[in-house]
Amino acid sequence: MTRATRIVRAAVPVAGEIIDRVVLDHGDRHRRRMAMRGVGGTAFLLDLPEATVLDDGDALVLEDGRLVEVEAAPERLLEIRAPSEHALRRLIWHIGNRHIPAEIGPDAVWIAYDHVLAEMVRGLGGSAEPVERPFRPEGGAYAGGHAHGHAHSHDHGHSHSHAHPHAHE
Repeated sequence: MTRATRIVRAAVPVAGEIIDRVVLDHGDRHRRRMAMRGVGGTAFLLDLPEATVLDDGDALVLEDGRLVEVEAAPERLLEIRAPSEHALRRLIWHIGNRHIPAEIGPDAVWIAYDHVLAEMVRGLGGSAEPVERPFRPEGGAYAGGHAHGHAHSHDHGHSHSHAHPHAHE
């Protein structure tokens, strides 16, 4: 099976023939290795050195130099707005406190659709309307612009005991 082993970012001019495109939701745009099929039928194996977030407009480079464009699929989201800038910042804090992916715009925030969070937002004075659009959440503080979703393990040469004076049933 043909492999895609490199990414050309959307901001970089593309040198090569785009032969197909893959339409991926937010979850499927964060990958290292996965069998894929373009909308035109091109089958290939995404085989990157590490898990990477693929952005709308990026191109996957096949072994023979041909390119497959990445398109962000529309997803069911909540568009969150508030009556003032301060109120929106307050809502962003509450959303961030729940550690869920969020896309932050100048006057709105988008999160994956969740009826419980919609009610929370409304209870705090904001609006939360369902929308269908591509989701491009923030990468996070340690992502360097692109979330890479790997654990940071630090071997200390000793174990950490998690013994408790009580039993867990």
